[in-house]
Amino acid sequence: MTYAYLAIATLLAYLLGSLSFGVIVSRAMGIADPRSYGSKNPGATNVLRSGNKLAAAVTLLLDALKGWVPVVLVTGWGGAFGLGDGAVACVALAVFLGHLYPVFFGFHGGKGVATAAGVLLGIHWILGLATIATWLIVAYFSRYSSLAALAAAAFAPMYYLFGDRTAWYADSRILLALIAISALLVYRHRDNIGRLLKGHETKIGSAKKPKPVSRV
Repeated sequence: MTYAYLAIATLLAYLLGSLSFGVIVSRAMGIADPRSYGSKNPGATNVLRSGNKLAAAVTLLLDALKGWVPVVLVTGWGGAFGLGDGAVACVALAVFLGHLYPVFFGFHGGKGVATAAGVLLGIHWILGLATIATWLIVAYFSRYSSLAALAAAAFAPMYYLFGDRTAWYADSRILLALIAISALLVYRHRDNIGRLLKGHETKIGSAKKPKPVSRV
């Protein structure tokens, strides 16, 4: 029965992750689909290129929240169903994969920065804040959102180990999930890495606005 609960929790986490809030919020607020301009990525950074800061903020919050919710639910109440650290690792990875490859949106999702932050906050708030602080520091000094995301992805698993010296023994599955999430996040930023190396990456606040939505 425990495996059945694990499968259900993992599936529900993936389906929650598959809600592309960048697209949903943009439609609700009557602005262009973020998949039609800029990086064509339905994430908060690209939504910001629409010029609508509120839409970007709501997208950021909801994308982070959907990463946080399943992890916290399993951490807080999974024990009653026999779900432990392995289940936390599974739902963390599942919700992240849902964001990257959403079944409801043709498997074309975002790059996962906000959702990964939500997952980390769900695992431990200090882990989440340390990783977010890394993103903010690198973004502030470099003005590159992608570079900040890559730095945060590199440091997150290390922060986890520094915060729990028994991680290799007690929570190795969570550590492996974090490494997988970091690797996927780097992979999703492969085009950004190429532009960074060539000096062509767009800095925060310097992007052009998309074309307005047709009302026909």
